[in-house]
Amino acid sequence: MSPVGLTKNAGWQIGVHRTLPVALKDAWDLLVSEEGLSLWLGGLHGFELTEGAEYELPDGTRGKITVFKQISHLRLTWCPTGWPRPSIIQVRVIPSGPEKTVFAFHQEHLPDEEAREQRRAFFRDALGKFRKMV
Repeated sequence: MSPVGLTKNAGWQIGVHRTLPVALKDAWDLLVSEEGLSLWLGGLHGFELTEGAEYELPDGTRGKITVFKQISHLRLTWCPTGWPRPSIIQVRVIPSGPEKTVFAFHQEHLPDEEAREQRRAFFRDALGKFRKMV
């Protein structure tokens, strides 16, 4: 039996989500705002989220936006310096009633269990901060 979070095809992965009391469009606008991006991705200033856009964070992490669907989801590669390959982050906002939205983060192709636990803590912290903002 494989350890929790280890899959045959996607390696180590993590999924974290939380339902927050905010309408879908407002949730999306918050998620992709400069302040929102700083919570779940890192310090990107003046960056336009568009499919195909490449980015580099202040800590040297690099990536590329591979999917961008307004008021729905985005997918991007995420590769800190020294990692053997990029991981993939998927971010979704899912309606859960008239004034509730699920914020969902999923990351796969993590290099090991330690990275999985670090990313779980990171996304949980980000969701806690989003909760305080709404």
